[in-house]
Amino acid sequence: MSKSTRPRHGSLQFWPRKRASRFIPSVNWKPIFKSPSVKEEGVLGCIGYKVGMTSVVIKDNTPHSLTKGKRIVIPATILEVPNMQIFSVRFYKNGKVIKDIVLSNEKVLKKKMKVGKNVKNADEIDKVKDWDDIRVIAYSVMKDMFKKGPDFMEIGIKSDKKLEFVKSLIGKEISAKDLLKWDLVDARGLTKGKGFQGAVKRFGVKLRHHKSEKGIRKVGSIGPWHPARVTFRVPMPGQLGMFTRVHYNLKVLEVADIKEKDINRKEGFKNYGNLKGNYLILAGSVQGPAKRQILITPPIRPNKRQTKRDYELLEVKA
Repeated sequence: MSKSTRPRHGSLQFWPRKRASRFIPSVNWKPIFKSPSVKEEGVLGCIGYKVGMTSVVIKDNTPHSLTKGKRIVIPATILEVPNMQIFSVRFYKNGKVIKDIVLSNEKVLKKKMKVGKNVKNADEIDKVKDWDDIRVIAYSVMKDMFKKGPDFMEIGIKSDKKLEFVKSLIGKEISAKDLLKWDLVDARGLTKGKGFQGAVKRFGVKLRHHKSEKGIRKVGSIGPWHPARVTFRVPMPGQLGMFTRVHYNLKVLEVADIKEKDINRKEGFKNYGNLKGNYLILAGSVQGPAKRQILITPPIRPNKRQTKRDYELLEVKA
């Protein structure tokens, strides 16, 4: 018999529970433009690659905190953030794409897509009229990294003069220090894939009595006689993991270059290797395994409690 305190298992917030169609999810940039954390003009996102988790020693400078002024150890996640470069400029009118101008045909792009020989000049941007928004298609510059081909992502622009700002970025590599100017960030990406799993692991259904008929690790009833069908609300076996999820309001502890501050281990990071460029350290955990692509954006709804936290990074434990 069902309980009134817990009438069902498994959230219906995320549905259908199937593998995501792509590694880097799309983003609605309009609410991010209005975020109070976005104060300066710039590119509103970048692609990072999860290195792994570690423990860091910080000094807690948060007002009215129980550990104020003390050294504490907290879990943290390291992301490697390569430079970004603009592939094309996309013009919008009333939410629809009216023009997409390709501005790059680097050799490395051919590993990911078919790139035409005729690349438009930056002056072609000025010829586009009657637009109300500009976004850029940027790709990660994967020099000497574990991956051969780059990842692409449409990224919003924050500026009063978007056209002039985009023109100033064409042909240049945008570093992580120029991109990551926020104290809090949102991390968008895919969770770790688990494959085909049963109802117990997938939905947290309680195990049945050991003398139950026709199985223990399954639901006792899949529904009434009528309506004569099984509804989608019944916990069933299927795909678990590889789902798109967002971690909101992660605290940024440090953005640095490996040449300036080396945090590599002698044996390298597990399932990743050594860092070779810019990196980002976030307080807490981030979804996905090592080498997973993570889209980092400004916080869409900053949390007051997280904003007040003031951490000073002292040491990254090996």
